[in-house]
Amino acid sequence: MKRTLVILLRNPLSAFGVLLVATVVLSALLADVIVPFPEHRGAVVDFANFNQPPSAQHPMGTDLVGRDLFSRIVYAYRISLLLGVVVLAIAVPIGVTVGLVAGYLGGRVEYVLMRLTDVFLSIPPLVLAMSIMGVLEPTLINGMLAVTAMWWPWYARLVYNLTRAEREEGYVLAAEVLGAGRVWVMFREILPNCVPSIVTKMTLDLGFVILIASSLSFLGLGVQPPTPDLGSMVADGATYLPDSWWLTVFPGLAILLAVFGFNLVGDALREILGADQ
Repeated sequence: MKRTLVILLRNPLSAFGVLLVATVVLSALLADVIVPFPEHRGAVVDFANFNQPPSAQHPMGTDLVGRDLFSRIVYAYRISLLLGVVVLAIAVPIGVTVGLVAGYLGGRVEYVLMRLTDVFLSIPPLVLAMSIMGVLEPTLINGMLAVTAMWWPWYARLVYNLTRAEREEGYVLAAEVLGAGRVWVMFREILPNCVPSIVTKMTLDLGFVILIASSLSFLGLGVQPPTPDLGSMVADGATYLPDSWWLTVFPGLAILLAVFGFNLVGDALREILGADQ
């Protein structure tokens, strides 16, 4: 903890990233308490406050049907974080398992698994997600599946390279000499030494998952109205630029702050975990 505090204090950007991420996460968790108009996350219409600029009552203005934009952005953070956590919770175990098996066993198993990984990596992530969402109904669950399908290969490639570097180390050879099975060596000997790199990548990727999910929603392939989503809010407001600038600027800033914060925290984790090793 002392070393962590020293690193954070030495790098103000890392501390700022922690503050941004904490603000985003706490806002999402406490949305029902902190937003002034919790009912505006749903199908509510208030034409008396239609398309109002930022004011004391509505600090980020209102949208095209009179809903408070600040309230909807905070609830959209909850959806975005849920999507990111679920995607990584599915993609990371799949990619880590594939990378461990391919890197440790080698031979034909390595060839088949890594060529399959290369096939997925050869397709641009957003294009693959758009293709899947074009076939499936555009719902939150299907959006998670689409993003997951394009995310696991990155972890497979990362863990594969780490495993190949670790499998000739002395502790691995010692475990094999003592009679440890392949599963034990992979998951109890090699995997713990890959955890710092995996955790760092997960933190960085959480911001990118939010960005990809917002891109899908911007194209109409993500979370559907009236559920608040940052990407769809940007898309809805883009038509009314520059007059109703707040409709696009504030959701866009919300995406920027979330991605920027997770990237800064990822950089800090890389330094902290590297220092611990």
